[in-house]
Amino acid sequence: MDHVLMSWREIMGETRTMKVISLRSLSYAAIFTIAFVAVGRAEESKTDSIPKQQLQAKLLYCKTCHGVSAQGFRGAFPIPRLAGQQPEYIKNQLRAFIEGRRKNAVMFRVAHVLTPSMINALTAEFKELNPKPVGGAPKQLVAAGKAIFENGVPSADVPPCASCHGADAKGNGEFPRLAGQLDDYIINELTNWGKYRGQNPAKPDTSAIMAPIAHELTKPQVEAVAAYLSYLQ
Repeated sequence: MDHVLMSWREIMGETRTMKVISLRSLSYAAIFTIAFVAVGRAEESKTDSIPKQQLQAKLLYCKTCHGVSAQGFRGAFPIPRLAGQQPEYIKNQLRAFIEGRRKNAVMFRVAHVLTPSMINALTAEFKELNPKPVGGAPKQLVAAGKAIFENGVPSADVPPCASCHGADAKGNGEFPRLAGQLDDYIINELTNWGKYRGQNPAKPDTSAIMAPIAHELTKPQVEAVAAYLSYLQ
């Protein structure tokens, strides 16, 4: 009888233990579920759409400098086209302004106040814009520029621009769209590459591969490529 009672007690003890373990497992599961939902909401908050009015106000602010359709603007100095630009490229450049990899006091002030949600919204809007190029470059340079874009300059070890920027010059990911870009902006960037970009060697990015290319291209070659690209749609 004692043996039977002991067995019963052991069974009841195991049952209680199983209930405790089960409750603990349930508690852990609840904790993990809550944590998972919290993380999911946090991630979702980063990509949530922002109020349309707020987005339009920021777009209007950007277009004050970059043109009414973000097609670029020639003022005291050329301001680049953002229309049709690759979102990943713009995001990378905004980080570059903040981190000091690219020097521009105005863009530093603009970039460091933008939230991830706003950046996602802005870059998506710019990608969908497709105004006609501003143009204005010397058309007699277009043929020479096309040859360099498609074939590079083998004698100077300069690869075809199309190998990274695409045959249509519309870019891909972190490689920017060049089609329709202001020619004087391209000329200014290429001839002054070392002054504006790659200013933080501890944090290099994809733009670093342009340094030797920009250095090897002669001024007439730069002007030709810029003229060709400025007319592409």
